[in-house]
Amino acid sequence: MDKLIVVCGTNASGKSRLGVELARCYGGEIVSADSRQVFRGLDLGSGKIAPEEMKGVPHHLIDVCDPGDFFSMHDFQRMAYDAIDGIIARGRLPFLVGGTGLYVACVTEGYVMSDRPPDLEYRAYLETFETPELYKMLVKAVPDTDVEPKNRNRVMRLLEKLHAGDDHVPHNKPRYDCLKLGVTWDRETLKKRIDERLQRRLDAGMIDEVRSLLDSGVSVEFMMKLGLEYRFITQYLTGEITSQGDMVELLSTAIKQFAKRQMTWFRRDKAITWLDMTKDPVAQACGEIDKF
Repeated sequence: MDKLIVVCGTNASGKSRLGVELARCYGGEIVSADSRQVFRGLDLGSGKIAPEEMKGVPHHLIDVCDPGDFFSMHDFQRMAYDAIDGIIARGRLPFLVGGTGLYVACVTEGYVMSDRPPDLEYRAYLETFETPELYKMLVKAVPDTDVEPKNRNRVMRLLEKLHAGDDHVPHNKPRYDCLKLGVTWDRETLKKRIDERLQRRLDAGMIDEVRSLLDSGVSVEFMMKLGLEYRFITQYLTGEITSQGDMVELLSTAIKQFAKRQMTWFRRDKAITWLDMTKDPVAQACGEIDKF
């Protein structure tokens, strides 16, 4: 199989910068694995790498659809495969860089998913229910389900499959030989990095970015689904959170909780080699890539 280098990890860990340095060392190109960076105009809130920070390294799957458009993991996998295969065809080394665990896994593990198109009308209907209600609907249909009751996305997807009569059994068919490099910091350092990064983005105009998106017609519902920065700033701009200070405090806590969940996800993958970010992660990563 063709080789793919993966750089994954938590928020504010330095994945994007490391990915650029490694891609420059090996004449590579980067495929972004971030569920929000696919949307145009979601720049500061998604932590999208700036053009000058790319240092000439081609990046793929950034700004590929408009805010409000439907974009699924299936869409991401299809476009990521196309991008990676194109990079390989050009004789260059592909790097998959990002922190959206499912996006990383669907490519590295080779999820084989149903190609049946989603029923957007039924999906909109399900969105009108709270998660506990959706779970009750699923249990009524499948009493022995082992799905986590609070996993809204998973519960909804199973209800959609039942509604569509889709009996596709998910399985994996990997397409690439992957070297997975993990990026994070100790808990206290990561918390500090998250707060510093959040303040930089606020100073750069992240609230104005969200205001502009809302003013341009992007729905409150879509912004809320994006989570984290877009959810909390939208709540602040719509008056649900009354002070900017409260919003920043709540958002900081939410990002840290999300980073913890990211680590829980990635730590389950024993194939990941974790880099020591306190020393020379570029040299360590290059050593792993050379052996690979």
